[in-house]
Amino acid sequence: MWRTLALASAFFPGLFILCIRLLRWAAPGWSLKDRILLSGRLVSTVQATMATVSGITVVLSCKNVVSDSS
Repeated sequence: MWRTLALASAFFPGLFILCIRLLRWAAPGWSLKDRILLSGRLVSTVQATMATVSGITVVLSCKNVVSDSS
């Protein structure tokens, strides 16, 4: 669990910074505020997608989601 936490702590801020830099190259006319806003939304989308996939995986792997512990 600590490894996952450490990886996520590096991955998501890194993705945010990467998005800002790529947007500077892809849309040079945009302000920093616009690039930060879009980058935050993109990172949030990735986080939400990963959370949804994890939830679906848990639901599909358990026969009884409420009482099954495996």
